[in-house]
Amino acid sequence: MNVKKIMSIILPIYNEEEIITELVARLEDLLTQLRKNFSIERSSIEIIFVNDGSKDKSFFLLKEICEQKDNYKIINLSRNFGHQIAITAGMDLSQGESVVILDADLQDPPEFIVDLYQKLLEGYDVVYAVRKIRKGETFFRLTCINLFYKVLTFLAAIDIPGATGDFRIMKRKVVNAHLQMREKSRFIRGMISWCGFKQIGIEYCRNERYAGVTKYPYLKLAKLAWDGITSFSYIPLKLASYAGFLTTFLGVIYGLYALYSKIFSNKIISGWTSLVLIVLILGGMQLVILGIIGEYIGRISEECKNRPLYIIEGIYEKRI
Repeated sequence: MNVKKIMSIILPIYNEEEIITELVARLEDLLTQLRKNFSIERSSIEIIFVNDGSKDKSFFLLKEICEQKDNYKIINLSRNFGHQIAITAGMDLSQGESVVILDADLQDPPEFIVDLYQKLLEGYDVVYAVRKIRKGETFFRLTCINLFYKVLTFLAAIDIPGATGDFRIMKRKVVNAHLQMREKSRFIRGMISWCGFKQIGIEYCRNERYAGVTKYPYLKLAKLAWDGITSFSYIPLKLASYAGFLTTFLGVIYGLYALYSKIFSNKIISGWTSLVLIVLILGGMQLVILGIIGEYIGRISEECKNRPLYIIEGIYEKRI
């Protein structure tokens, strides 16, 4: 008999074999707390792991667990499609009236879901976790992250809260609204903000990774940041246009100055240095502008192909 799901907890997985035993133990403790605090039975909660092409033993460990435990399942993607796509796959197959997004590295404590759900019951549609303290993060990494959110807030046409990740709980109507958006370059925290509804954040302490290495090194962080900016703002294109007009204006002024000096004065503008510098600056600016335009065109090309966001190899869970 199918039991109505009150909550779905989605965990994207990529090479997390060192964490799985502790992760499952913490999730079991969470199930106990939810039953104790809210009278939510285990059968009303589904835990969905999304294996995003792990190259270690993560899939096999989780497959064994999911085939033994009730209400655990693993969605095995055919290859690595990326963190944001893996979350989307979990949301697509979730059935809960409320849906939680939780990273598997235990930096975001599973126990905090109790606080998120309590706030959701107060009448909010989305409750997102705000990182008050971030343990184990370097000063440079924190500076880059804070700078990104300031730039995104300035450029984007919507209000995307800073110091947040994807850790949050949402009602089903928000999830359904979000899943109508099928673009390939996904920035989920921004997309959920775009949906609107009644949203609020609550602070928590983000821990260090329990084990393993971060799945978001600087290059991946930069890509996620660029996805966020280009998904919610066309200002980079406008800035490219403004830069083009500005350099053209300065070039005309300099050309008039050179012409005046040649005709009306004996002053000779000499030197290859200034000429080379001007050519290099203008050439570099043109390449940057073409790069920005090319980035947007590339995204248009990806959307026009209309390929599926992901491919599922199989879904594994306990059979009754």
